[in-house]
Amino acid sequence: MRIEGILLLALLPLAGVGCDEGGPPPTAGALPDTADQVLYGVAHNVTIDGVLRIRLEADTIYFYEAAQTAEMLGVVVQFYTPEGVLTSTVRSREGTYQWRSGDMEARGDVVARTPDQRVLTTEVLRFSRAREEISGPEAFVFDGPDGHLEGDGFTSDPDFRNVLTERPRRGRVRDTDSGVS
Repeated sequence: MRIEGILLLALLPLAGVGCDEGGPPPTAGALPDTADQVLYGVAHNVTIDGVLRIRLEADTIYFYEAAQTAEMLGVVVQFYTPEGVLTSTVRSREGTYQWRSGDMEARGDVVARTPDQRVLTTEVLRFSRAREEISGPEAFVFDGPDGHLEGDGFTSDPDFRNVLTERPRRGRVRDTDSGVS
């Protein structure tokens, strides 16, 4: 018992080594100072009539109560059918979720993928919950089993069966009822 006490006294001066008492931790200085809440390592499920419709994961979420929005970093969103079947997964560096409308926007290295390997890449992707529609105002590339499409701006259903653009740049589509145009 006496040896333990001596060891404790010998180690006490080292307890503060490496601590910077001159300011906040490095992560606290980078946080937006107006967020009402900040959460790390978040997973959130949105259900409709008890069925999973959207699963949202984020490394960091900043909640803003007055604006009813959440700004997110390191975002993964999964969309499900009314029967609970996965239709697509969207990954991005950051995004915004509107509490009132349920609308979302993904920004930065956005990759959307379906279980049957349809892949859409862009810099901005928006989801309208009311219209059950995904759209993007910027350049995109879409690849699927039925073809390849590149353009500026698009709209699509969440499982990318009907990808439409008014400004195509390049594409090839197999002659099927895929809906890719």
